[in-house]
Amino acid sequence: MKLRIGDQVRFLNEVGEGTVSRIKDNKTVFVEMTDGFEIPYSVNQLVPIHTELILDKDTENIELDPGARINDAVYFVIEPDHELPQLISDYKIYLFNSSSFNLLYAYSIRDEEYYQTIKHGEAGPFQKVLLRQVKLPFFSEFPYHRIEGIFYRHSHFKAQPPLNQVLHVSPAILNRFDRIVHEEFRYPVYGFLLRDEFAQTEKVEHQLSLVDLAKLKALKEFKTSITKSKSSKEYLKSLEKTIDLHITELVENTQGLSSHELLHIQLERFEKELDAALTSSTKKLIFIHGVGNGRLRQEIHSILRQTQGITFHDAPYKDFGFGATQVNIL
Repeated sequence: MKLRIGDQVRFLNEVGEGTVSRIKDNKTVFVEMTDGFEIPYSVNQLVPIHTELILDKDTENIELDPGARINDAVYFVIEPDHELPQLISDYKIYLFNSSSFNLLYAYSIRDEEYYQTIKHGEAGPFQKVLLRQVKLPFFSEFPYHRIEGIFYRHSHFKAQPPLNQVLHVSPAILNRFDRIVHEEFRYPVYGFLLRDEFAQTEKVEHQLSLVDLAKLKALKEFKTSITKSKSSKEYLKSLEKTIDLHITELVENTQGLSSHELLHIQLERFEKELDAALTSSTKKLIFIHGVGNGRLRQEIHSILRQTQGITFHDAPYKDFGFGATQVNIL
């Protein structure tokens, strides 16, 4: 089985799915999860979610063929709401991005001499987007359909020409076309090819000068250090933060400051860290406040009791003694 960067995959032995983000070797790929983290997986533990339309000219049909060579393509698809022509009431219009690229699209119809945008947005790799549901007379009133788009990937890619196609779809044209079967659609559909010739995605280095190549390699090395996969332990650790509220950690010189002013500085830092954590992905905070006369701990706990979306308790004694409070963000 061949996988490409951008392929959507499900896991064979566990629940969930993700996107192939990097190729490690012939047997291992990195899968980007919904939380943005990459996890290496053996290829034989993944099941590709291919929604690609593959045109078979001999049978005049479009069907999923796991053994066929997978090609990037984009289709304009019209799906009637019934298999029998005499029982059709509505038609659903889809944009089918059967490519490994992300597609920023705009769908318009011609209204006399002008075009009117009906829908715009983004279609991910191997994704279908419902553009509109209409009745048959819609194609008589608006027979010209314009689809524009820009292709990109989140990783290095070969630049592609923008998509700019105008289709003429009328009831008479639909009557002349045979409907085709595809497992992604409940009923047989009309499929119109928008793009199937993509620039070859050969290695970018082949077209770079020595200077550009050196720059690109430096960029790749820098990027690797940022997107390096994290183990479960490292990931959980990244969601924790320890803040030392001892006054000597917050100000260089305490001379001339009253005990009330020192307490205000400590509480100000505490509230700033708590607010920042509540609006980020942080899940656990450890506030080291010391023992002292207990006033700082008392004020901190008073604020925490009035804060929603958290729980708190004394931090583990073996790590912090009696002088710290742990805050868990739900």
